[in-house]
Amino acid sequence: MTSDTTSKSGLGTWSQRLLAAVFLGGQAMVHLLRGKIHWRNTREQMAAVGPDSLFIALLTAVFVGAVFTIQVAREFINFGAGNLVGGVLAVALTRELSPVLTAVILAGRVGSAFAAEIGTMRVTEQIDAMLMLRTDPIDYLVIPRLLACCLMLPILTLLSLVTGMLGGLLISTSMYGISDTMFLDSARNLLGSWDILSAMIKACCFGMLIAIIGCSWGLTTTGGAKGVGQSTTTAVVTALLIIFVSNFFLSWIMFQGTGSALLQGF
Repeated sequence: MTSDTTSKSGLGTWSQRLLAAVFLGGQAMVHLLRGKIHWRNTREQMAAVGPDSLFIALLTAVFVGAVFTIQVAREFINFGAGNLVGGVLAVALTRELSPVLTAVILAGRVGSAFAAEIGTMRVTEQIDAMLMLRTDPIDYLVIPRLLACCLMLPILTLLSLVTGMLGGLLISTSMYGISDTMFLDSARNLLGSWDILSAMIKACCFGMLIAIIGCSWGLTTTGGAKGVGQSTTTAVVTALLIIFVSNFFLSWIMFQGTGSALLQGF
C-alpha cells in the first residue's frame, strides 16, 4: 500500500512539474517576443552548450556512422546494392540518428547542468534574492539557456552528420572495398535539401525542449541537496522521454503526414 501511494505521489508530482514546464515555455516565448535578452549570459551558455559539447558529439557520431555501415554494407553488397550504402547512411544520419543522438548527448550533459545549477540557486534562495532585486529569473536564467540550445544544437547536429559520414566512408572503403566516389555519389543522389532542413528543425525543437525541461525542473526544486540530485536525474529522464516522443510526431509530420506536400517545394 505504501509503495502504491508513493508511486502515485511521484507520478502526480512529475505531472505537475511537466505542466509547469509547459507554462514556463509559454512565458519564455512571451518574453522573447518582448526582446528581453541578456546577451552576455546567452554567449556564456552558447559556449557551454556548443564548443564544450563538441568533442563528445563528434566522437559519438564517428562510431555511430561506422557501426551503421558495418551493419548495412555487408547485406547491401550481398544483394548487389553496394552503391546505395552511402546514400542510406546519409539519409539515416540526417533524418534520425544525428539530431536524436546529439540531442540525447546534450540532454545528459547540458540538461542536467541546467537543472543542477538552477536547482541549487532555488534551494539556496538566490532566485528569491533576484526577485527582491526586480530581476526576472526567466529573462536572466531561462532565455539565455533556451537560445543557446536552439542555436547550438542545429550546428552540432550538422557537424555530427558530417563526422558520421566520414566514419561510414572510412569503414566502407577500408573493409568493404566501396570506392569513396561511389559512396559520396550515392549520398548526394539520395539526400535531399528537405532532409537536411528537417534535421535542423528537429534539432531546434529538441534544443528548446532540453532547455525548458532542465530550467523548469531546476526552478521547481525543493528539499535541499537531495532535491537537487532528484531534480537533475528526473530532468534528464524526462528530457530523453520527451525527445523520443516528439521525434515520432515530428517524423510523422515531416515524412508521413504533411511531409510529401512539403517535399514538393524542394
